[in-house]
Amino acid sequence: MKKSKEIKAGTMNVEKFIDNKVREIQEAVGEGIAINALSGGVDSSVVTALGHRALGKRLKTYFIDNGIMREKEPANVAAAFKKLGIQVEVLDASKAFFSALKGLTDPEEKREAITQTFYKNVFSKLVVKSKAKYLLQGTILTDVDETVAGIKRQHNVFEQLGIDPQKAFGYMILEPLIELRKDGVRKVGEGLGLPKSMFDRIPFPGPALSARVIGEVTPARIALVRKATAIVESVLKDTNAFQYLAILHEDRVTGMRNKKRVFGNQIEIRCWESIDARTATPTRLSFDILEGVAAKITKSIPDVVSVTYNITTKPTSTIEAV
Repeated sequence: MKKSKEIKAGTMNVEKFIDNKVREIQEAVGEGIAINALSGGVDSSVVTALGHRALGKRLKTYFIDNGIMREKEPANVAAAFKKLGIQVEVLDASKAFFSALKGLTDPEEKREAITQTFYKNVFSKLVVKSKAKYLLQGTILTDVDETVAGIKRQHNVFEQLGIDPQKAFGYMILEPLIELRKDGVRKVGEGLGLPKSMFDRIPFPGPALSARVIGEVTPARIALVRKATAIVESVLKDTNAFQYLAILHEDRVTGMRNKKRVFGNQIEIRCWESIDARTATPTRLSFDILEGVAAKITKSIPDVVSVTYNITTKPTSTIEAV
C-alpha cells in the first residue's frame, strides 16, 4: 500500500505548494483535458480552484447531483463558482445513486455502491463525453489513513489499496492535496484567493447525506435528514466548531403527538472540536442550545419525536456515523 508523506500546515510554504502542484498538474495533463467533480466541500472546492489555475478551461468541472446533497446545494455551489469565473455543469444523477443504494443497510456496502456508481457509471460516461484522460480530485491524507487502517472505506481512495483507476475505470486520477490534512487544505484555499465561506466551511462527507442515514438510504429518509441538517447548521453556525451534523437513526422510537402514542424517528446531533479530523472531542454546547435545536427539529419535522446529542470522543466514535 502506498503511503504519502505528510506536509504539515504549521510549516508549509503555501505559495511554493501551489506553484509546485500547478506545475505537476500541467505536466501530467499536457495539452489534454481533465475533469473534476465539485461537491462544494472544502477539499473539492480547493482542488477545483487549483486545477483551474493550472489548466484554465481545459479543466471541465461538474457538480454531480446525486440526490443526497444538502438543501439547494447544487445551485448554490454552481452560482458561487460562477462568481469566481469558473463554469460548473450540474448533472442530475440521483436516479442512478438511489437505485444503487436500494436495499442496502451495511455501511461499507453503501459506501462501495456510491463509489462504483460515481466512478464507474457516472464519471466513465463523462470521460467519454469530454475525452479527458485525467480526473482531478481532492483526496486528503486523512481519507487515506482511515481507509488503509480499515476504519472506514473512503470513496475516493484507490491506489493506496492497490487499485489501478486506469484499469478499473478507464482514466487516471490526480490527487494534488493528498499530502495535506484539513488544516493544510484550508491554507491552500486561502492562498488561492477563495472566499472564507468556501475554504473555511465545515467538512462534508464524500458519500454526502447517505453517511448520515443509518440503515437504508431512500429519497424519503434523505429528505428528512436534509431538513434536520439545515436546522442544525443554522443553529450551530456561530459555535465556531470544526463540524456539526444531524444523523437519522434506523429504529423507530416511541413518542407522543397530540396526546397520542406514535412511533417516530430519532435524530442524533454531533458537534465536534478538531484540527485535522484525526481526533475530535464533542463541543460542550449549553443545555439551552441543545433544548432549542431539539425543539426546532421536532416542531419542523413531525416525523421526528426524539433528538439526542453524542458525547463520545473520536476515538472511539468517528465524526460521521456511517
